Amino acid sequence: MRVAIFDFDGTLYSKETYQIMMDHLKEHPLYRKRYPQFMRTILPPYIASKAKIYPTEKMRERSMQIYLNALNELTIEEVDIYFEQIAQKMREDFNEAIVAKVKEHASDDFYMMLVSGAYTPLLHTAVQGLPFDTIIGTDIPVANGKITSKSPIYHIQGTRKNEKIQQVLHGKKIDWQNSFAYADSYSDLSVLSLVGNPVAVQPEPKLQTIAERREWTIL
Repeated sequence: MRVAIFDFDGTLYSKETYQIMMDHLKEHPLYRKRYPQFMRTILPPYIASKAKIYPTEKMRERSMQIYLNALNELTIEEVDIYFEQIAQKMREDFNEAIVAKVKEHASDDFYMMLVSGAYTPLLHTAVQGLPFDTIIGTDIPVANGKITSKSPIYHIQGTRKNEKIQQVLHGKKIDWQNSFAYADSYSDLSVLSLVGNPVAVQPEPKLQTIAERREWTIL
């Protein structure tokens, strides 16, 4: 079985999920009152990360937790509506070349995987209608039908993506040499290195250098 693995931020979605989520919270007619507290909480770790005294991976996970705290106590139904509003905006900035690759690989009978650090329900909503067999993202803790900030998240990034991919594909015979992976970030190097056909999509400089040295396809 051949697989085609796609990243979301900067790859299928040409922009950054966290930025559009911040903007949506700031402008939301019901929840924008939560934005000031969100900003007060996010700034210290953000500044520490920029000053290189707080690891990037921890900053990313902390940021996702802080954003979830701003949605604390929303019901599943309310979150679904909230994410659908974000997803509608996202679809306007999908990378059409990558959308075409998704459809092409699906028609060629690849096992289709979307693997991202974005919230899982947001991913499901955003790519509705695209032929993915498995969607892996950061799950949102829920208790009694509502989001709870009391439980820590497990942010899917870096080699955690590999762990989740291997869990899904456990027991299946994979033709890795003829499989594909698409990503834009150096943090996805471990995923790109799984397959015989890695594709760097509008790569950040560090990944661009590696892709050129290894003669990978660059889109």
